[in-house]
Amino acid sequence: MSLVYQINKGVGRPISFKGFQGQYIGYLAIGLVLLLIGFVVGYVSGLTLYVLLPLVLGLGGGLFFSVGWLSKRFGVHGLAKLLARRGIPTCLVFRSRRVFTSLRVMEGNRERQVR
Repeated sequence: MSLVYQINKGVGRPISFKGFQGQYIGYLAIGLVLLLIGFVVGYVSGLTLYVLLPLVLGLGGGLFFSVGWLSKRFGVHGLAKLLARRGIPTCLVFRSRRVFTSLRVMEGNRERQVR
């Protein structure tokens, strides 16, 4: 009697849906929820559908276009890498040697002052 195991070949691949990859699916979902809330607030506040519908459809189209552009340009992890790279300083400036003179070095089990 042999056992038949199904192999999941998509384990390492990122999530993709209609061309959107990875975290961009979440960005799109959050944007659509915000558009829905905006539509509800506008409708309850008394704006007509002739104003609300083109506004929400235009913003929704812009959302799909911009998130799709980000997904194609940066890929799955590219946007996070870009934002992380922007956070790295170009240079470090020390105006005092005190930072380095107060360092301690571990030698075996003992600690000594660096001079």
